[in-house]
Amino acid sequence: MNSPDSGALGLIGNTPIIRLRKIVPDDAAEVWLKFEAGNPAGSYKDRVALSVLRNARNRGDISPGNTVVEYTGGSTGSSLAFVSAALGLKFVAVFSDAFSKSKQQTMEAFGAEVIVEKSHGEGITPALIQRMKDRAFSLSQNPDTYYADQFGSPDVILGYAPMGREIAEALGRNIDILCSSVGTGGAIMGTWQGLVDSGIKTDLVAFEPEQSPFLTTGKGGPHKVEGIGVGFEPPFLDRSVLSGVRTIDQDLGFAMCRRLAEQEGIFCGTSTGLNVVGAIELAKEMKPGNKVVTLACDSGLKYLDSQIYALNKTPH
Repeated sequence: MNSPDSGALGLIGNTPIIRLRKIVPDDAAEVWLKFEAGNPAGSYKDRVALSVLRNARNRGDISPGNTVVEYTGGSTGSSLAFVSAALGLKFVAVFSDAFSKSKQQTMEAFGAEVIVEKSHGEGITPALIQRMKDRAFSLSQNPDTYYADQFGSPDVILGYAPMGREIAEALGRNIDILCSSVGTGGAIMGTWQGLVDSGIKTDLVAFEPEQSPFLTTGKGGPHKVEGIGVGFEPPFLDRSVLSGVRTIDQDLGFAMCRRLAEQEGIFCGTSTGLNVVGAIELAKEMKPGNKVVTLACDSGLKYLDSQIYALNKTPH
């Protein structure tokens, strides 16, 4: 993937993994964070966009000059916009004002057309996601248009699998739990598959916002954690291999984002905050020397205009 001939696309993947030291209790298991903000467009969605679009091109499903369409909370859209630009494709994103404005600006910077579905101040709701999906599917019926289908394409899992192999190479076989918040379910399942391919057996725990507990109660709700808690069954999530599902209060996740930046020097977005809260909860239930691995999904630069980094700030 990282040959000199691949240009900016060669920068995708091989991201670092970081042990959290200052915010994890001494008597808990180790917590390791796969730092996906190091990808060119700032998130692990770069892996998905490259996998989906490169494989579609190789199959002949899409050609330079064609249009790619997807509905997105912004990270997938930013990555699809980036990869589309690199491959000579056009990209149209169905977005919403419920998500970070900076994500819209990122997509537009890569030349994408962004269609904004209004949230009417209700936040991220199942109804909003459905309206976005319907709009994207309608647009995908236009000639020379390809629906990226982040909630259905088998290339999603293929794109995430290298994360698991990279984690295995960095940490060896002693990985006790892999845990992550869930949107499509692609990231957690693809990473787990990469670990399995590397000969590693580990427990798998999924997280969701307490404010939208679809996986645990069957009912979603409005929340503010972008990219997860979509309010329907995640299409890639295989519940049969899960060791458990936990809900995490979004406000604890937002506070953790600030702690990560201020105490660990790690600058990430909303779902990463939930991931770390959940990972530390699990680590406290385990012994020192055990390893819990979770994912730093994207960069905090995408959230500077959101509520995360504006709350609870006191003057010095």
